Amino acid sequence: MSPVDMRQKQIILEFSALNDWEDRYKKVIELGRALSPMAEELKTESNRIKGCQSQVWLAAQLDSQGHVVFQGDSDALIVKGLVALLLNVYSGSSPEDILQNPPEFLKVLGFEGNLSPSRANGLHAMLKQIRFYATAFAYVLNSKQKP
Repeated sequence: MSPVDMRQKQIILEFSALNDWEDRYKKVIELGRALSPMAEELKTESNRIKGCQSQVWLAAQLDSQGHVVFQGDSDALIVKGLVALLLNVYSGSSPEDILQNPPEFLKVLGFEGNLSPSRANGLHAMLKQIRFYATAFAYVLNSKQKP
């Protein structure tokens, strides 16, 4: 089982214990408040996620082990919590692990059906950007390995 898959299963366990969506939203907001602050210099137009109603930024870099490390932020509490959820699942993973493990936890927990249309669109835009970064970093890493 991959690290991304294990993190998804852990989130499913945590959120399945919450009985209603009010409690789940509270948990999402809690995660947003606990999110490590994003460096202000990374809150640029090029790191802003298009398609989100609120302001959302997402930046990524490769660490020395070839893992993608994400930083993110939002000016809206629930959206910031969604950013935190995605970062908890994908940050610190290899590009291949990110690309091979779609966010099944969102479907299992019913996030897609319980978010407003604008938040759901923003969530999909964030996921698209995460996959874009993973694809780009996989290409970079594969290029380095070729003679």
